[in-house]
Amino acid sequence: MQWQRLISDVRLGQEDREHMRRDARTEFKRDYDRLIFSAPFRRMQNKTQVFPLPGSIFVHNRLTHSLEVASVGMSLACDVARELVARHPELGGTPFEEIGTIVSAACLAHDMGNPPFGHSGEKAIQSFFAEGRGSVLRPMLSEGLWQDLLHFEGNANAFRLLTHRFHGRREGGFVMTYATLASIVKYPHSSECAGAHGKFGFFQGERHYFERIAERLGLVRTSPEGAPPAYARHPLVYLVEAADDICYEIMDIEDAHKLRILSYDETLQLLLGFFDGDTRASMMRRMESEGISDDNERVVYLRACAIGLLERECARVFVSHESEILGGVFRGSLMSHVSTTVREAYDRCVEVSVRRIYNSKPVLDVELSGYKIMETLLDTLTEAAVNPGKYHSQQLCKRFSSQYDIHSESLETRVMAVVDFISGMTDVFALDFYQKMQGIALPIV
Repeated sequence: MQWQRLISDVRLGQEDREHMRRDARTEFKRDYDRLIFSAPFRRMQNKTQVFPLPGSIFVHNRLTHSLEVASVGMSLACDVARELVARHPELGGTPFEEIGTIVSAACLAHDMGNPPFGHSGEKAIQSFFAEGRGSVLRPMLSEGLWQDLLHFEGNANAFRLLTHRFHGRREGGFVMTYATLASIVKYPHSSECAGAHGKFGFFQGERHYFERIAERLGLVRTSPEGAPPAYARHPLVYLVEAADDICYEIMDIEDAHKLRILSYDETLQLLLGFFDGDTRASMMRRMESEGISDDNERVVYLRACAIGLLERECARVFVSHESEILGGVFRGSLMSHVSTTVREAYDRCVEVSVRRIYNSKPVLDVELSGYKIMETLLDTLTEAAVNPGKYHSQQLCKRFSSQYDIHSESLETRVMAVVDFISGMTDVFALDFYQKMQGIALPIV
């Protein structure tokens, strides 16, 4: 793969207008602005990240998480750009120098396809078709779509959200640049190639879009011709993934401290664990000299130091392995190649998060409630899609936004309309719709 080809500002759906410019912004800055002003991006403020949506203590939701990932992604990509331009002077003055904006935009969009209630929402969709009442649909649907539903993946749904021509949309959906779209796809293969991990990057309905993008950018194809499509990642995906890994893990530790799931001493030891003894002592002295005595402020300071260290480490790994990444043969994430001390500290944070945070009562309560809400919505709305002639089905279908083709002649299109509708809901809307649909709550007349 070649940088000059990979960093393409051609827009999906406007390939014949690639030399036209509307204003002084770069095409990649327009991607960023288009995302941040979009309704699907705003809706993430009411989607669970890990902890329940806030009561008296504000913790991260999908929106704040995505903004932080975009910030780290910008820093990470700018560091990489500076190092690689020094190594390859011919990249100077080219669109390659804008990879910070591309990665930042991709970070904004990376979670836009996630359904309500965090990862339990994804699992609810998968389980409904694998072992729930949705399993009866298997003989009615094509094998490709069936695999999409069995392995429903938020990352693939983000690509669909950005590229699919929903009712009222123009060709190309959000009409994003090829480089930004490719940088979002963490698993660049179809659901037939998902394997044991169950991850994939695009639904059957958007397969032709990804193949078009991959061909234009020169992504390495890893599957033989005639087989389901699979490609090596676009190199910038590694930077988006690293920014997500850094923020997800470190910010969950900070949130757990705010919620008193982890004590101050436990949090302090986890964050200091990224540094050697001399650096730890220096950081503690600096906090003392600057008058940082509040426990929460100390955690914020140490969290910032840990994120900075992880960002620098991931940038170093990317630059060191540039040739393998461009050759499509790099294995693992950037985080899996950081120095031993940093990796061990990160793994300790992961172990504590799994044991103390992700299995804590508040998180489990959201997962259990969210799973039941999602299961009920899927069951009721899929029944309406399968039997659209029934009175109750017709009433339910009136609640769908006009962008979803719930009235299509095709059962497959109607089933995907249900998945699109539900996965686009916020936690609050899903709960409200569930209660009204079940007769638990009635609108005030």
